[in-house]
Amino acid sequence: MGRTASVERTTRETRIRVEVDLDGTGKATIQTPLPFLSHMLEQIARHGLFDLSIFAEGDVDIDGHHTTEDIGIVLGKAVLDALGDRKGIRRYGSATLPMDEALVTAAMDLSGRPFFVWRVDLPKAKLGNWDTELAEVFFEAFARSAQANLHVRLHEGSNLHHIIEISFKAFARALREATSLDPRSPDVLPSTKGVLD
Repeated sequence: MGRTASVERTTRETRIRVEVDLDGTGKATIQTPLPFLSHMLEQIARHGLFDLSIFAEGDVDIDGHHTTEDIGIVLGKAVLDALGDRKGIRRYGSATLPMDEALVTAAMDLSGRPFFVWRVDLPKAKLGNWDTELAEVFFEAFARSAQANLHVRLHEGSNLHHIIEISFKAFARALREATSLDPRSPDVLPSTKGVLD
């Protein structure tokens, strides 16, 4: 059985459906009412080499917060479900990636203990109809729902589009590494405690 999952979440504010295949080829079918966020979610699929389908509806007439956060929640839950018992995974992943003047590191531990650190100082602004402060909201929601320890740190950058896009790409590469199977330790849980939590 493949490492796949399908998760749905419906509230009075949003309706989200996510399907993920951790061993995919980077295919993305993304439909959200927030075009910039849709573009960022495509980066996760392409650079993580995940097959990813996301459908989202939300109260974006208010703003994009609920929709962004709930996509992060549902994607995190889908990744957690797709990992199953987590035996054989590398567990840790990190990537430091450049995009023009911007340089970002994302580091992740699929430890079962959610923790989130965001060291990306962004001014309040909009990219299309999406607020830049929602990048932090998305990643925090993912970390909590996926039970992951996630750190994102900006080293250099001035262009907001570049900073946020390379944050998503670095996250994707870190997640790809952390979820990948280690051929040297198949069927082994990567913890001396014998549990990940």
